[in-house]
Order: sequence, then structure tokens, then C-alpha cells
Amino acid sequence: MQAAAAGVALDQSDDAVEVVCWKPYGKIFAPPPIDTPPALVPCAGPVAALVLTAHRTRLTRPGFRTFVSRRLRLTRSTGSATLSGVHFPLGLHSKSLKPASQQSRIRDIYAELSRLWGPQHWWPARTTFEVILGAYLTQNTAWVNVEKALANLRAARRLSLAGVRDAPLPELEALLRPSGYFRQKARRLKTFIAYLDERYQGSLDRMFAQPTEKLRAELLALNGVGPETADSILLYAGNHPVFVIDTYTRRILDRHEILSTEADYEEFRSLFERALAVIPAKPPVGSARSEIPPTAYRGAVHSPSPMSTTRRTPLVQVFNEMHGLLVGVGKHFCLKSQPHCDDCPLRKFLPAGR
Repeated sequence: MQAAAAGVALDQSDDAVEVVCWKPYGKIFAPPPIDTPPALVPCAGPVAALVLTAHRTRLTRPGFRTFVSRRLRLTRSTGSATLSGVHFPLGLHSKSLKPASQQSRIRDIYAELSRLWGPQHWWPARTTFEVILGAYLTQNTAWVNVEKALANLRAARRLSLAGVRDAPLPELEALLRPSGYFRQKARRLKTFIAYLDERYQGSLDRMFAQPTEKLRAELLALNGVGPETADSILLYAGNHPVFVIDTYTRRILDRHEILSTEADYEEFRSLFERALAVIPAKPPVGSARSEIPPTAYRGAVHSPSPMSTTRRTPLVQVFNEMHGLLVGVGKHFCLKSQPHCDDCPLRKFLPAGR
């Protein structure tokens, strides 16, 4: 092992460090075997860098997959570190995938899924407020359960801003029961309506007329609204150009080694927004769609609805379609356990060896 291909970063509060092997995506690389003794640190294939980082800290960078072994330890020394007789200068030496390469791979995924599956017709709703309801109700549950709760509201004539505002809390909780956490969700919806009434006189049009970052900050300040919920409201109900990051998106990018799941929400969002900003509003539709049997998966496609067919800005339409397409991959192929990679339409984009 050559010192030139490695680096060390030591936490001044802890003598223990861990070894992280970095792999440039798309190249063959193997992590150290679990039973490798500290005297041997083999890294098969082209090694971009061997990085030693503070114990209990996993250091990640866009474009790299990390392999961590807590078994390998070394002690702090002045200005350098030694592992089994190999001397490493302090400091971090690593190469990362260029942002442009990450972005181009995301655009390739969008083009392929759009070509195969076509428009996904998200968000399935009749009104703007129904989209907002769905964004709240889908927290920690499957969409099929959201549909049951929405059906209850519709049957009770409560599927409107005025209907939820006027509904007694116990009644609203009962109607939302199929979506799970129904007491919590009922209170959160009441909180949203109180905010809307106080700040915008009950007008969704006035609320969505606010600048994106200002409105996003206000939504995030509400009880029970996290980034995914806020961005769903902004994108699907308000026609604001904000990309929605969910568990499916994180998992797909991690398995394709574009961005690790350890990256934070804003890093994912920024990457998608930059990558998709140059894509035309209408995705290409090739002959491949006619080759798909009618019974085959078509992503997370919904039947057209008033909200899914509403007029949008070109960028919002692209964000809308990409999120729906990734949900389709996540639901049917990129499962949490036992993913169906062989049948996945994105298989050809997987890095070698996956």
C-alpha cells in the first residue's frame, strides 16, 4: 500500500479511528474482508484513496461508496499516523465523482423511464386542498390507506378546506383512521388550516403566491411538516419548482452509487434540481413503450385527474414526472429487501459488479 493513495484525519477527542475505503463508482472494488487482521489492509482494484477517519464517524462524499471496518485502529501521533508499519501523513486525500457526472446519470434515468413508462399523472387529486391532505396523510403509511381516508372525507362531505375546518376533532380523527396516526394527523391538519386562516385569510392562492423559499420556511415551521411533506405541497399543490425526496429516491441513488443514503435531504434535493433544470418539459416517447405488454408495470402511474393534468410550468412538470417515475421503480423493483434488479428498467445503469 502506498502512502500517496491514502490519508488520515484524526479526531482530537478520540484516539480510535476507523478505516474507510472509497470506491469511484463504476469501477471494480472490493471492501476488506471482515476477518482481515489489522496487519493487512487489502483493497482490490483501482484504489482512489484509503481514508482514516475518526472513530464513530462515517465520512462520505458524493459519488463514493464507503466500506468501514471498526476493527482497524491506530493511535494518534504528531502530524502523522502509523498502521502496521505503514506511515500516513495527516490530511484527507480523495477524489469524488464530478457533480456533472452525477447530474448526467440522473438525466439518463429520467430519459429512460419517461421513454418506457410515459406520464405518471401525479398527484392523483381533484383539488389543490386534496393534494395537501394527501401530503399529510401519506406520512408513515401506504397510499392505499390514504385513499381510504380520503374516501371517508368525501363521503362525509368533509373533503374541502371548509369541511376540515368545521369538522369537530373527534369526527375528523374517525374519518382519518385508515391512514394511521389519525389523532396526530387530524391535529396537524387543524394546525395547517389555522396557519392558512391567520396568515393568508384562508386563501391557498395567496399562500402559493409567496416566494418559494419564504413559503417553504413557513411550512417547515408548522408542527408535523418535514421537508418531504413541505416539498410535496409546494410541488404538487402550488406549482413551485421544488423536487421531492423520499425513501425510494434515496435507495435508488444509493444502489446506483450516485449519492449515498447518508447524504442529507438538502443534498439530494439540490442534486436533482440542478440535474433536471436542463431537461425539456415533454419527455421523449420512443417505440419502446409499444413493446411493453398492457399488464406490465408502468411505474406509479395513476389515472388522469384534474390536478395531474393541470397546467404547470415546464420545470415543475419535469420534477413532477421524475418523482412519480422513481416511486414506480421503488415500489416494484428497488425494494428494501430482495430487490428485483434483473427485471428493473434501470438495470443497465447499475455500476459494474452490482
